[in-house]
This record gives sequence, structure tokens and C-alpha cells, in this order.
Amino acid sequence: MSYPPGIIAGMDDVEGLTRFDRAVVAAAAVFDGVKVEQWGDPTPCTEWTVRDLMNHLVGGTRQFISLMSGGGPLDRSLDYLGPDPAGSFRDAAAELRAIFAADGALERLAPTPFGPQPGQFLAEMRVTEMMTHGWDLARATGQSTDLDPELAESLIDNFRRMRARTDGPSTNLPFDEEQPVADDAPAADRLAAAAGRRVS
Repeated sequence: MSYPPGIIAGMDDVEGLTRFDRAVVAAAAVFDGVKVEQWGDPTPCTEWTVRDLMNHLVGGTRQFISLMSGGGPLDRSLDYLGPDPAGSFRDAAAELRAIFAADGALERLAPTPFGPQPGQFLAEMRVTEMMTHGWDLARATGQSTDLDPELAESLIDNFRRMRARTDGPSTNLPFDEEQPVADDAPAADRLAAAAGRRVS
């Protein structure tokens, strides 16, 4: 999942790292709840199985490590999980977090598909990715989808702003049309609906 620049509002470094940490905690808890026998099960991301989705999250984190370290894009078709997906997720997230926490890292420009962007932009991209795909993974494996309500709530408008600012049909975006959802649904369910998931 990739996002056009100019969508995510700026924030200070402490808040950015706190949001990243909270997203890691939410997604890691879902990783912990996945059983080996579920690895081949389908997910809301219809092109991916459960294991594919976990690999997408870990591989994406590894790619951001490379981008923030001056490297290029990675081969996302490779296996980044090994025998311990939850451990691989935590290791990659910890390595990326250390890079983001270095002096000046969140202000330093890094390459993205949209041109150079500050590290803060990349950090918030990972927050959105971990929360949205964390919901996908929880839904696919029968776990609670009520992930960090406050953080999820704060991300909902990002998808709406992206639709508002993107020229042409929404099919140009890397997610589907916003789906209906009850106003009193958990925030992460409403986030998933904003990202085009069917939650009912």
C-alpha cells in the first residue's frame, strides 16, 4: 500500500515515534494470535493468504529499513518470515524504529515512489499499513478487530483525504471505495471500511 505525499499531517518526533510504537504493539498482538494451520487461509486482501499478508507486512518494513538507510527497493516476492513470523515482525519493526529514532531521521529525506519524503512521512505510512493490515489479519484469523481505538480513529480521515486529493477515479488508488459501516462500529472497523474493506 502506498500513499500520495501531502496527505499526512505533520507532527513532532515524539508523537510520531509513539504512534509507530502503538501500531507495532497492535499488529504484533495479532501476529501472536495466528496459528500455523491458518497460514494458508484467505484474507480480506483477496490476492493474499494469511502467510502472504504477514510476509507483506514484514517485507514492507524491511523495505523501509532499506529506504531509510540509503538502499533501494527490495524484492517483495522473497520470504521475509522464516519459521517465526511474529518474531520476524518484531525484529524488523525494532530495527526500523531504531532508524527512525536516530537524531534527525524523521526530518531527513528518503526516496519513495512519490519522490523524496521526510522520515516522518514514512513512519506514518507504516502506522497506517500496520493498523489496516493488522485488521485484515485479525479478521482472517478470527481475532478481535478492535485494534487501538484512538490510533485507528486518527487514521480514518487519511483515506478520505487521499480520495479527495487524487485526480481521476478511485480505481487509481491502491485501495477500494469506502464501504458502509455502522457509526457505532469500533474505530478499527470504521478504518477498515474507509480503506475499502467490507466489515459486515
